Amino acid sequence: MKVFRGFHHPGIAQACALTIGNFDGVHRGHQAMLALLRGEAQQRGVPSCVLTFEPHPRDFFAKTFKKPELAPARVGTLRDKLDDLANCGVDQAVVLSFDGKLAAQTPLAFVTDVLVKGLGARYVLVGDDFRFGAQRAGDYTFLDAAGDTMGFDVARMNSYEVHGLRVSSSAVRDALGQGRMQDAARLLGRAYFISGHVVHGRKLGRTLGFKTLNLRFAHWKPAASGIFAVMVHGLGSKPLQGVANLGVRPSLDPNDVNGGRVLLETHCLDWPAELGPEGAYGKIIRVELLHKLHDELKYDGLDALTRGIRQDCDDARAWFAARI
Repeated sequence: MKVFRGFHHPGIAQACALTIGNFDGVHRGHQAMLALLRGEAQQRGVPSCVLTFEPHPRDFFAKTFKKPELAPARVGTLRDKLDDLANCGVDQAVVLSFDGKLAAQTPLAFVTDVLVKGLGARYVLVGDDFRFGAQRAGDYTFLDAAGDTMGFDVARMNSYEVHGLRVSSSAVRDALGQGRMQDAARLLGRAYFISGHVVHGRKLGRTLGFKTLNLRFAHWKPAASGIFAVMVHGLGSKPLQGVANLGVRPSLDPNDVNGGRVLLETHCLDWPAELGPEGAYGKIIRVELLHKLHDELKYDGLDALTRGIRQDCDDARAWFAARI
């Protein structure tokens, strides 16, 4: 899949079949939409294209109006979103910066400048609740009329349901926020995961006897948080069982080397000897969060923290053993 930041690039397709959205957590509803998009693209002989936004529009408005409560909890990172789109067979993804200029753009200007001139849309597929343009003034009816005038087809896809539950990013966020990892997996069609490069941290874990793999979660408000039983992929021929902390580590100094940023810190229950103590840094790993053990806790000192981590490891081992 080709990825472009904006649409002013010589390598971008001159025509496409397009869908538009934030795609935060490419869930089963998104997957069904992308399958339909691919079919329409093949019929027209053009590549399939996803137009998405970074930051999330609600993040932009939360910052603009200094109302952090407007920002949605983030299901996934941009890396994971793009990987999911590629795995769904999308040919091209365009990541558009959501800024003040884009927020103020009228629906007509968005259609003319972005969809027609920028992306050469021949077919546009949207969800049943799609709104766009300044003040969210554009809707499906407007888009359909614009397509009729400007020469592109428009279609919409109704809500996708699993066991009577409407599949949406909001439903995924709710499941993750409540620690219902199995429900989140049903909505996503796979286990919930976070991937990225293993980065250096404070290295406190090895001092305590629990070496960790650290991944940065770019957004300050992850949909999931707490302590989890996990499976780690990317460190060898088979996945490794582990226990992970996703959050801000309330027992540590917020001004430490990670600057108070959200981290996913994962301890493998059985560390591969062939990696050596430093062998994971720089590797891209995928950590599947399978079962929530508990929320983050603030421990009174390093001894209490060590005991807590040891108990989490025991609980994770017990959970994995019960699944065999």
